[in-house]
Amino acid sequence: MIPKLDEYKKQFELMSDDSIKPGLDAIEEALACVLNPEKELRIIHVAGTNGKGSTIAVMEAILQAHGFETGVFSSPAILDVHDQIRINGKPITQEELEYVFEEMEAAGLSGMLTDFELLTVAAFLAFRNAGPDYVLLETGMGGRYDSTNVVTPLVSVITSIALDHIGFLGDTVEKIAEHKAGIIKPYKPVVIGELSEIVTDVILSEAKATKSMVRAYGKDFTMQQGDIETFSGMSTFEIPVRNMKGPHQAINHAVALEALLQAGVPLQQEKVAEAIAHVELPFRFQKIAENVYVDGAHNPAAATMLVRTIEEQFPGEKVDWIVGMLNTKDYAETLKILASLANSFTFVDFPHIQAAKAKDLQAVCPIETSHVVSFEEVELKSSQKYIKVVVGSLYLLSSLLR
Repeated sequence: MIPKLDEYKKQFELMSDDSIKPGLDAIEEALACVLNPEKELRIIHVAGTNGKGSTIAVMEAILQAHGFETGVFSSPAILDVHDQIRINGKPITQEELEYVFEEMEAAGLSGMLTDFELLTVAAFLAFRNAGPDYVLLETGMGGRYDSTNVVTPLVSVITSIALDHIGFLGDTVEKIAEHKAGIIKPYKPVVIGELSEIVTDVILSEAKATKSMVRAYGKDFTMQQGDIETFSGMSTFEIPVRNMKGPHQAINHAVALEALLQAGVPLQQEKVAEAIAHVELPFRFQKIAENVYVDGAHNPAAATMLVRTIEEQFPGEKVDWIVGMLNTKDYAETLKILASLANSFTFVDFPHIQAAKAKDLQAVCPIETSHVVSFEEVELKSSQKYIKVVVGSLYLLSSLLR
């Protein structure tokens, strides 16, 4: 469900399937029909269970600080389809997207693709039309059979690997790692975040087969903590101020820097520091009111990072959680992790076909103090005593702010 995509499909009489069909045959055929715009782009390809959006946002900010033009394709939508395709930091305009849909209509793509595949083709066309210096490309799900995996990037990036989308990617981290490792391309470097040994072995095996150099966080590059953080990798940079908080964001920033360096981007200390001091991304521990935050942690690994961030920023404080999640996620385990800081839980029903019912969330709530409210009843003001954090599905967060 991609907000406003159907309006464009209807306007240009383009049919696509609202389903998930892993595989590259259909999109490769479609891209050939529009003369393979993806082959004209300088791309950094990013996969991972968590951290993709943050890592891309950091790279985007740093590139723009150095005067480079950027294109970003990300998912899911924050408000609607326009913000999934960003050009120089701004959502694609209606006029730009209409032009792209005209191109796809003229090429006869109707009925060939799923919704996400269609949007992927639209993104490549939009970037060819805009001509950015670099394109930051986020996988939709997995990697090997994701519709974005039709590119030969400057560098591949794998931010993290944990259990998620197990119905499609497998029920072990090794199986999921095999999917993510599929974005590694022959002779192209790959930059990886802080991964477990068992997952790293899967990545190294794929990289050996493709003769690709691996740069691993903690081994080949690091972000050292201190009053001033220091990135040490292919180059060294001092980071006086980091706007995006949390220990996991230090790793995401390090991955972003090393990926840009491996892509051959010339970076300057002053511009790196300035970009990192101001970069932000919606729904990553984002403050929306006094003592009220929103965060898109929607699986156990992300919840663990969110808890660490709150402990770092608000030591000893309790949280009033407002939670809405998809029924495809491991919400029971996620709630257990959030419960370590909980003063209370409020569960909310929200408009999405896969939204878990609030009562089902409450049924596995680890603490007694819990409530169920409707979407319209969500209160985005905090008490004086506790901070309030709205957490879970990005569909919930975007619907609340929309």
